[in-house]
Amino acid sequence: MDAKELKKRTKEFAHRCVKLAITLPKTDLGIHIRKQLIRCATSVAANYRATLLAQTKAAFISKISIVIEESDESEFWLEFVIDEKLIQKKRVLPLFNEAHELTSIFVSTRKTAQKRK
Repeated sequence: MDAKELKKRTKEFAHRCVKLAITLPKTDLGIHIRKQLIRCATSVAANYRATLLAQTKAAFISKISIVIEESDESEFWLEFVIDEKLIQKKRVLPLFNEAHELTSIFVSTRKTAQKRK
């Protein structure tokens, strides 16, 4: 998967998470998770775009580390939605899996970048 495809994939992930988040119940917990999930999922896409503009290896590694944190946090909140049974698991699971896959991709990307001289 090249950078252009991953840029599109992260943006689609953000859109899908936003759409799911706005269907959460309007309880204190639902509102809290909605805000958190929207923040971290959109941050995955926005910060991945920033990695593509990094001017140094150190800047790239720093920015991709933020992407890893945000994709992992997205995974956490999606898992929390499942655990709390706020939305049917079958609706959340594809996004949960995508968050996990994205995190794995970005961890691998960072490892590769750190190995290169």
